[in-house]
Amino acid sequence: MKTAVVTDSTAYIPKELREQLNIHMIPLNVIFGTEAYQEEVEISAADFYEEVKTKDLPTTSQPPIGQFVELFEQLGKEYDAVISIHLSSGISGTFQGAVTAGSMVEQLALYPFDSEISCMVQGFYAIEAAEMANRGEKPEAIMNRLDEMKRSMRAYFMVDDLSHLQRGGRLSSAQALIGSLLQVKPLLHFEDKMIVPFEKIRTRKKAMNRIVELLTEATAAEAEYEAVIIHANREAEAIAWKTELETNLPQVRFSISYFGPVIGTHLGEGAMGLGWYKKR
Repeated sequence: MKTAVVTDSTAYIPKELREQLNIHMIPLNVIFGTEAYQEEVEISAADFYEEVKTKDLPTTSQPPIGQFVELFEQLGKEYDAVISIHLSSGISGTFQGAVTAGSMVEQLALYPFDSEISCMVQGFYAIEAAEMANRGEKPEAIMNRLDEMKRSMRAYFMVDDLSHLQRGGRLSSAQALIGSLLQVKPLLHFEDKMIVPFEKIRTRKKAMNRIVELLTEATAAEAEYEAVIIHANREAEAIAWKTELETNLPQVRFSISYFGPVIGTHLGEGAMGLGWYKKR
């Protein structure tokens, strides 16, 4: 059985790696006024952060079901099955869109996977699935591995600007005002598929140190871990953090990714995150 792997743009897997592993990507949209752009296709993260400096914050939207149907029908000409891995169903209808589209396409079997997370942490699932699919492993075995990965998958995010959370209905106006005055940097994580507060911390540095504490606790056991630093237009800070982490946690392999346009719309410039899972 020949299996394809699909994910959406919010995994932010580099194009070269997607092509190398034959991962198919379906884009979400970021909308400035009346202009819609497919992220990772028509607008890059760098361009997005430049745009928001001079324009009102955009809105976002999931891919239309027809786009999924078209992709699945195309894949059905070459593949028997597709594993479709998407950002958390608690924050987007993208996963459900894939499920609905799969029910409309008869020529291949759909195996939908709700990552219950997003960004390159979601990308870890797609990369693992693609590597297994390229080795000829069956979709059931791949899905079992993804479920196994989920047991150790964690991610924590620190936001720099509370106004984005307020605009998205995750923080009241009063909380945003008080939080800004006190320099509160809320740590967020995914719980039951939703983004929820984990802890409120007074400064950016303390918030980042707290994330490192959580990673250190998680990786104390003898095992191989993969981790990713995720930044919202803070590349130099991410590189410096990676150097520090590699020195202190040699048992963890680190990479750097970013919050692209869709996720960046909701977290805002300056956000930093760290996600990880146990490789084996």
